[in-house]
Amino acid sequence: MTAANGQDELEAQFAQWRQYVERRRELQSADADELEDHLRGSVDGLVASGLSADEAFLVAVKRMGSLDELSREFAREHSERLWKQLVLTGAEGGTADDRRSRRDLWTTVACAAGAAVSIKLPALFGMDFDQDSSFYARNFSLFALTWLAGFLAWRRQVRPQLIGVLVGLFVLGAVAANAYPLDDTSQSLVITSIHLPIALWFVVGLAYVADEWRSSRRRMDFIRFTGEWFVYFVLIALGGLVLTAFTAGTFKAIGIDSEVFISEWLLPCGAVAAVVVAGWLVEAKQSVVENIAPVLTRLFTPLFTAVLIAFLVAVVVTSTGIDVEREALILFNLLLVVVLGLLLYSISARDPLAPPGLFDKLQLALVVSALAVDVLVLLEITGRISEFGTTPNKAAALGENMILLANLAGAAWVLLQLIRRRTSFATLERWQTGYLPVFAAWAWVVVLAFPPMFDFV
Repeated sequence: MTAANGQDELEAQFAQWRQYVERRRELQSADADELEDHLRGSVDGLVASGLSADEAFLVAVKRMGSLDELSREFAREHSERLWKQLVLTGAEGGTADDRRSRRDLWTTVACAAGAAVSIKLPALFGMDFDQDSSFYARNFSLFALTWLAGFLAWRRQVRPQLIGVLVGLFVLGAVAANAYPLDDTSQSLVITSIHLPIALWFVVGLAYVADEWRSSRRRMDFIRFTGEWFVYFVLIALGGLVLTAFTAGTFKAIGIDSEVFISEWLLPCGAVAAVVVAGWLVEAKQSVVENIAPVLTRLFTPLFTAVLIAFLVAVVVTSTGIDVEREALILFNLLLVVVLGLLLYSISARDPLAPPGLFDKLQLALVVSALAVDVLVLLEITGRISEFGTTPNKAAALGENMILLANLAGAAWVLLQLIRRRTSFATLERWQTGYLPVFAAWAWVVVLAFPPMFDFV
């Protein structure tokens, strides 16, 4: 290897390390510069002592310690900065970041209010939450995600051409949700209500990545955003349930029935507004919960692995076939999605320079177990289709299981190669981020093509 090639590879390692450091948004750009300068000095000293560039880099990174330790150290040294991540910055004047934070806050308030107003607009045309529940079920994601995408597009200052694409996709979703003659009891209504939010979430992702939609790094950032958004949304929802209980209880104590207000105003308006607020929290709070999701991932990965293995053992021991009715299909698809989510978020939080470890092997066991369950479900679905014919539910489940099968099989292969040290972590990251358009395309196919394909049954 020539000296020039060796220097190029070393610079590539520095760039990869810097990229991982900048993911930890509690470390500012100046912190990353300081750390990189320290790392480069350590590498130069080790090379001078006789180590190769690769060896010197690995030793220097190990000596610096993990990013979690570095983050804690910087938090101790800059406690005021960490506090500012947990509360609003509202001082008069202030820095450009402070002014941007206030603009983001007011934009969030406007978008959340817009979402709340939009979900009440149909009431002006005689719509009712109880009598027209199917309308609200298939349109809920339109009321909420349109405003979240708008907030992200404003924050990213996306080009007018991309805004046109975003608007076009949301209009297309609205047409698919409302133009088709879907009966309240039809399977097509159910699969539209399930798949339209998925399709529109990827439109939100397009607003998030903006002009960098081809970038694997930005796609992985969107995966991280999705995980953190989910954590915040669940926390807001739990707080909302407590608020609802107190509202009902306190007003009941003075003889006022608040059921109508709760069911027609508080819950629907609060739910769509929470979608926007959760997105703002991820953007504004600089990943205060960034360390929670990886902990949850490490907690639930072994638990889900144990459950899947126990399920496979039970299937073998009892020789019992899998029920593939609608509820069971949804359950198994959710299970596979959870497995994929655990894999994706662990990838987004993993140090790309860390060597393969026990957790990587545990993830491989989880993915292989999920693959085995997926194969069993596919066999049952194809058997039922050949015997009784197909339905929208079974066709959608069949397609989703095949897509998940291909994704998890590829992930299992790359994980195996990673554990055997025959490929880099970047290969696994590129495989998953490159597969995101497949999920988006399938969701749109189900929403747009399945209802007419099955005569709106």
